[in-house]
Amino acid sequence: MFDNSRYLTCGVDSIIPLELQLFLWECVDRLPEPKDYLQVFELSPSGTMQSIVHSSEQPKYRKVYMIPSDRPITEKLYIIDDGDHSTMLLASEY
Repeated sequence: MFDNSRYLTCGVDSIIPLELQLFLWECVDRLPEPKDYLQVFELSPSGTMQSIVHSSEQPKYRKVYMIPSDRPITEKLYIIDDGDHSTMLLASEY
């Protein structure tokens, strides 16, 4: 799962910095199998740090990352694998 063609929406492209996009894909790549088809990322500022809460339902998973950021953002994103391709999108675009 998640080893197919990868896409992102215009919303992600315009709001999420490229370095952060790559970090989120890497988080999914590092997950052990089995992986849920729906990966959830909640981004929020924590001082000068970007807080990232990565979670999924089946199997239950939750991990928090704190990374330095000049401009931390608040946003919720999904990465969804539909079997043919994987897509990163903002929750508001779902």
